[in-house]
Amino acid sequence: MVDNKLSRITETRNPATMEIDKLDTQQILKLINQEDAKVTLAVQQVIPEITQAVDGITQRMQKGGRLFYVGAGTSGRLGVLDAVECIPTFSVEPGRVIGILAGGKEAMFQSQENLEDSCEKGSQSLQQYYITSLDSVVGIAASGTTPFVLGALRKAKISGALTISLVCVENSPVEQAADIAIAPIVGPEVITGSTRMKAGTAQKIVLNMISTTVMVKLGKVYSNLMVDLKPSNQKLRTRAVNIFMTLTETDLDAAHQYLENASYNLKAAIIMYKFGYSFGEALMLLEKCDGILSKIIQY
Repeated sequence: MVDNKLSRITETRNPATMEIDKLDTQQILKLINQEDAKVTLAVQQVIPEITQAVDGITQRMQKGGRLFYVGAGTSGRLGVLDAVECIPTFSVEPGRVIGILAGGKEAMFQSQENLEDSCEKGSQSLQQYYITSLDSVVGIAASGTTPFVLGALRKAKISGALTISLVCVENSPVEQAADIAIAPIVGPEVITGSTRMKAGTAQKIVLNMISTTVMVKLGKVYSNLMVDLKPSNQKLRTRAVNIFMTLTETDLDAAHQYLENASYNLKAAIIMYKFGYSFGEALMLLEKCDGILSKIIQY
């Protein structure tokens, strides 16, 4: 397929912003906001495809599989951000949700966009992980043509993994390389080709939807509470205390006592309080119930 940049909607000029450089500050901001409002509507149109992706990822992660995000530039950085946040938010074990960015850590903080042009490097980026059929790989590329992402998806498919594309154009090479294609069409950017704007916002929304919904289905959330958080700082420890008090209707002293006795494992602490179990007994019950608190207590 020929890559004709002018045929891609991410590279076309936006008629609504042709004279943006002549506007005052407030007018520019209003125009950007008007264009951003189109993003959530575009995402709404692809909820069926996001549903397929979430269900496929969940089924594999329940059996021990991993979730990979692969991208370059803004797209890759968004994937890394979402992957990193899964650890403190949901206590996901390191290595279960992995973000791969073309250029590695250095590219996170300094633009190295030329590194996205190699299919081979994309394929090589997955080699160390020994991808299997239990894994899911999400290729993120606003333009739908990024060779690095294409190489990674092709490698993942050969390895039997579930492949998912997240692009902002129709009928792209990246979409065609995936089992499930998610393509929120946000239209031309405010500044022509600046896909860190609407396209990046759409990708961020979709990634949030994927990871959050997968974690809900894996039992990382009880009601709408973050019961599997990793209390690695004071803010998160305070949140754990507040959640404990909310679910047990007890006081601050009891919350601290039970959480300390449970090594700040919030779900175990709640079970210990509700049933009078020891920490070990609470852990055994959680394991028996796949870590899903709602199988043990009802709200």
